[in-house]
Amino acid sequence: MLDFSIVRSFGLMARTLPFLLLRVVVYFGIICALVLTTGAGAGIGWGMAGIGDQAARAGSAFWGGTIGFGVTAAVLFFLREYILYIVKAGHIAVMVELLDGESLPDSKGQIAHAKEVVTERFLQASILFAIDQLVKGVLGAITGLIQGVASFLPIPGVRQIMGLVRAFLRVSIGLVDEVILAHAIRTRSDNPWDSARTALVLYGQNARPMMRNAAFLTILVYGLSLIIFLLMLTPAAALVYAMPGAWSAGGIVFALLFAWGIKAALIEPFAIACMLQAFFKLTDNQTPDPTWDTKLSQISRKFNRIKEKSGLWTPVVAVTAPLPEALAHQNTE
Repeated sequence: MLDFSIVRSFGLMARTLPFLLLRVVVYFGIICALVLTTGAGAGIGWGMAGIGDQAARAGSAFWGGTIGFGVTAAVLFFLREYILYIVKAGHIAVMVELLDGESLPDSKGQIAHAKEVVTERFLQASILFAIDQLVKGVLGAITGLIQGVASFLPIPGVRQIMGLVRAFLRVSIGLVDEVILAHAIRTRSDNPWDSARTALVLYGQNARPMMRNAAFLTILVYGLSLIIFLLMLTPAAALVYAMPGAWSAGGIVFALLFAWGIKAALIEPFAIACMLQAFFKLTDNQTPDPTWDTKLSQISRKFNRIKEKSGLWTPVVAVTAPLPEALAHQNTE
């Protein structure tokens, strides 16, 4: 039995259309950048080997395209925390408010409102990104703990089966880490590290049903992504054919890029909407179990780092500077 409504998730998608359009622009902008720089690199390589034979020019075009793709991918890698901050966290903030029955302000757009909410909770992109990276590590430890218990069951072949299950569940972690971040937004916590700690403990208490929901959605997400990949092979091959010294593997690479873009822009937000429902349903009215806090402290160094940062966190408080004495005297007259 699943702990979310697919119909409600589609409703959330429709109500957050501005963010869906933003995701389409961002992720397909990334794909266009990669395709264009790859093509430009291949063209430059082809031109630089202009005096060589056909094989030499094709080889030069291949390395030029590879360098163009690699440099662009490296730049985008360093921009990933801002994508998390502006696109993913912002979309989650709006979904959380809608799930809780709150109305969004009419005075500003969804994206501007979401950015304001995320900034209040995390202050800057680097904090959100650091929390997200540590949370992924703790979720992996929880998955390993659940799998480790099952491996001791006296069932023939259970260890091999659970090894595959662990690998599969680790993939599904990508659908859970953003739900942990949603807890800070929902509770309006002024300490994002403490909120992450609490959310991880609550997740641990409900790990089995959460993994069940995540496993179903992972199959759905990657199944749809595979279908899209197969459909994109033909147009991707046409793109490669149009490049100088056509890549032999370029069609597969571009098809993977197109499938990833559609997955990130349209399929993942649907899965996140489902996971938010499941987490809120399972954890509502629950309090963190100290036993799970202790377990996570024992099995995960990253959880201990989150606890440490939680204890060191100082909320930012607006301070009003006192008026100079002369001005203060004037104001009292």
